[in-house]
Amino acid sequence: MEPAPLSSLQEEEGEPAGEDSSSAAAVPPRPATHSHSLHKYAPLDWSDYFDEERRVAIPGTDDVFNVYTAGSEGPVVFCLHGGGYSGLSFALAASRLKDKTRVVAMDLRGHGKSTTSDDLDLSIDTLTNDVIAVIRTMYGESPPAIILVGHSMGGSVAVHVAAKKEIRNLHGLVVIDVVEGTAMASLVHMQKILANRAQHFPSIEKAIEWSIKGGPLRNIDSARVSIPSTLKYNESQGCYTYHAPLEETEKYWKGWYEGLSDKFLSCPVQKILLLAGTDRLDRADKCGAKDINNFPCNQLSV
Repeated sequence: MEPAPLSSLQEEEGEPAGEDSSSAAAVPPRPATHSHSLHKYAPLDWSDYFDEERRVAIPGTDDVFNVYTAGSEGPVVFCLHGGGYSGLSFALAASRLKDKTRVVAMDLRGHGKSTTSDDLDLSIDTLTNDVIAVIRTMYGESPPAIILVGHSMGGSVAVHVAAKKEIRNLHGLVVIDVVEGTAMASLVHMQKILANRAQHFPSIEKAIEWSIKGGPLRNIDSARVSIPSTLKYNESQGCYTYHAPLEETEKYWKGWYEGLSDKFLSCPVQKILLLAGTDRLDRADKCGAKDINNFPCNQLSV
C-alpha cells in the first residue's frame, strides 16, 4: 500500500458529507474536532518510557551518540532501530522490559539526536563500529550480559556486531523483520518508496497523524513518542521534514544486507529471528543462500 499524501489528511470538523437539510435541522451540528485531533496525535515525552537520556562521547573522535536507558538490573537489552527512525522506536518495549532487564536504545549515526563527523556515512562497517564503540564507552572491557536486538537496518547492524565477536559477554541476538533475500529484492523500490512519503508537515502532530494513516506505523502511542525524533524544522520552508536523508545514502544500502544470512549463521550466540510471516523467510531459489528453515536458531512469526 502506497503512503497517503499529506493533503489527504483533512480535519474532521463540521457536518458529515451528504447530510440533507432536514436532518441537519433536527440534529445539532457536531462541534469542530480540530483540538481533539491535535490532542490525539500530540507528542509523548521519552521520560514516560525510559529512565534516562545520555550523551555518549566516543573518545578520540567528534562523535556523540544519544542513548536512552531504562531499568537498573538484569542483562542489557541493547536495541538498534531501523533506517529513518530513532532509539525511541523501542520506547513501548522498554516500558514493558525494564522491570526485569536494563534496556539501552541508541540513536544510530545520522539519526535522532546523535551527532558525528559524517552523519551521511551509513556504511555497514561504520554503523557496526559505532555500536561497538558505544558499548565499550558505556561498559568498558567487562560489560554485563548483553542481548543485541535490531530491527530492519538495525537488525543487519546487530548481526554484523555479533559476527565480529568483539563484544565480551554477548549472550543473545534478536533480529526483527529483516532477511537477506527479501531485503535485497526490495532495494530497487526504495527510492520510489521514500519519494512517495509525505515530505513536509505543518506540525509535529500532522507528521504523527500521517505516520498512522498513511505511513508504516499502527500503534498511536509508539508514533507519538518516536516520530518527533525523526523530524527537523526547516526554517526556509516553514515546516517539518525528515531528519535522516535516507535517499542520499543509497550507495550503502546493498552493504547492509548482502551476505547477511551467512553472517547470521556465524554468530556464536543464541539467536531469534522475528518476522511478520513465514513468507519472508529466505530460500535457495530466492537468494542462493542456505535455506533459513534449517538455521540453528529460533524462528517466530507474528
